[in-house]
Amino acid sequence: MSKFETDGPDKGKKKGEEDIPKWEFGQSLRGKLILADPRLTEPMFHQSVLLLTEHSEEYGALGYILNRPIGKTVGELLPNPEFSDLENIPVFMGGPVSTEHLTFSAIAWSEYGDSLQFVTHLSASEALMHQMEGFSVRAFVGYSGWSEGQLEDELKQDAWITRNAEKRIVELTGSESLWKEMLRDMGPWHRIIADEPEDLGLN
Repeated sequence: MSKFETDGPDKGKKKGEEDIPKWEFGQSLRGKLILADPRLTEPMFHQSVLLLTEHSEEYGALGYILNRPIGKTVGELLPNPEFSDLENIPVFMGGPVSTEHLTFSAIAWSEYGDSLQFVTHLSASEALMHQMEGFSVRAFVGYSGWSEGQLEDELKQDAWITRNAEKRIVELTGSESLWKEMLRDMGPWHRIIADEPEDLGLN
């Protein structure tokens, strides 16, 4: 089980400005969000929003896609009495690594600290405990991983847009529109990009 708390948006800045931290080499993005650049067309990560739960120069990075619900619940995939109390938990595609495994994570927004709290690699009993404590629990099939220096190279190529964590990512509903909503908040140009049709021939 891995537990972490990260600072939220800078309250001193306007919406649309506060959550676009400029990544610098050597800076850990653990607890931050990365949004797929609009030019990133790889199917798994196209228009994706990821929470990075681990990141270091030495060991690489690990995270989960937050806006890829697979339309199934835990009960549908794991019809086992052990998971009966979690049967209605939605399942998300966390990434392309270890897709044969399902894991639980819990996230919550601390109003006191205006920050995101998250816990990963939970057992069924731990997930239930966190749910009872008010955490938003979700299940992930697979995860997203980067080897040493790989994410840094992708960031240098502008494949990802870094953002601070936001309260809205705790919500389980409407996650499919999360990428567009967060992109729109970044300014007029990004709003245009977010609203472009998938098939530019429709424009």
